Amino acid sequence: MIIALLLNIYLAQMSLFNNYSLKQYLKFSLLLMALSIGLFSLYYTNNMVKKLALEERKKISQWAEAYEMINKADSIDELNIYLKIIESNTTIPVILTDATGILNHRNLDSVALKNKNYLQSYFESIKTKNEPIKIKIADDDYQYVYYDDSTTLKQLKRYPFYQLGIVGLFIVVSYFAFSYSRKSEQNQVWVGLARETAHQLGTPMSSLMAWVDLMELDPTHANPDTYIEMRKDLDRLKVITDRFSKIGSKPILKKHDVVAALEHSIQYMQVRSAESVIYDFKEPEEPCYAILNIPLFEWVIENLCKNAMDAMEGKGTISFHIRQRNEVVVIDISDTGKGMPKSLFKRVFKPGFTTKQRGWGLGLSLVKRIIENYHKGHIYVKESIPNKRTTFRIVLKHIDN
Repeated sequence: MIIALLLNIYLAQMSLFNNYSLKQYLKFSLLLMALSIGLFSLYYTNNMVKKLALEERKKISQWAEAYEMINKADSIDELNIYLKIIESNTTIPVILTDATGILNHRNLDSVALKNKNYLQSYFESIKTKNEPIKIKIADDDYQYVYYDDSTTLKQLKRYPFYQLGIVGLFIVVSYFAFSYSRKSEQNQVWVGLARETAHQLGTPMSSLMAWVDLMELDPTHANPDTYIEMRKDLDRLKVITDRFSKIGSKPILKKHDVVAALEHSIQYMQVRSAESVIYDFKEPEEPCYAILNIPLFEWVIENLCKNAMDAMEGKGTISFHIRQRNEVVVIDISDTGKGMPKSLFKRVFKPGFTTKQRGWGLGLSLVKRIIENYHKGHIYVKESIPNKRTTFRIVLKHIDN
């Protein structure tokens, strides 16, 4: 878990621009890590099995040697020592044979031995499993010790497969849980997108309906100003349609002056904001160029401004600071609102998350999708001080003029 966390932090800092490749690389790295852990487990367990098998071989060799020396014991004390060695084997199944057949056995299943055929069939199964140990009883008289793996050794051999099975089951469960989570998130996105569409279309449509009603009541009221305002509403509908048509498809990106695009969005929001909302924007000395889709980028700025106005409850200052730093264009958008705790820095971008009673939590989710998925940039909450300010930072890849 610690390794995975460190890898996640490292990969998050590696690149700000290719989000899809980053996710693919992260998935590949975690898969490679899981495979490495599995192979290491198999290798380590296999070494333990070999060492334990060698130890059991030594024990059986000592057991066979003690069995051989029983007939050569010179005293009762010496005989007792050999008998203790023989009796000390309580885990390793042993079968003693000679030229005539099975002579003795030890540590076999007592219940299974009630079956007359069990002993012979078990003997046949272990004859080639381990090399038998030869005991010299007398000249031209030999006995042979055949043995099986102990229960502990058998369990240790099976352990890696149990472990891999559990890991595999965990991966399958995690996959289905992740798929369910993604489907749930997608459902929230589609519901929110439908509501956002209705909300975006509502204002210009209401305005157009009002103009039509006015013209029907008083046809003489249809002066040039009326047509200009209707044209503005129609243009707005065109922009909204253009924006939503790009969601789910690959938008066309071109080189644009980020300063000019930002200034255009601010001017649009200024006209539609209360006088108590102040927009503070100081243009940098040099233009900053990036690959943009203007309708989508302006949608990002509008959503961030609306989010700021909600946080300030319609009164305060929204500040914009743009600069070129190394190979990126950095845009900081700050508001003098109520702020948020650090625990919400990432959650605010999740579909469905909102602190508003009547909101549906799609604005910042769309902002993140547009910046990171379409523009290959990065957006995050840079800082938030309660009742003082909150700053969102957008990072885009800079291109030369």
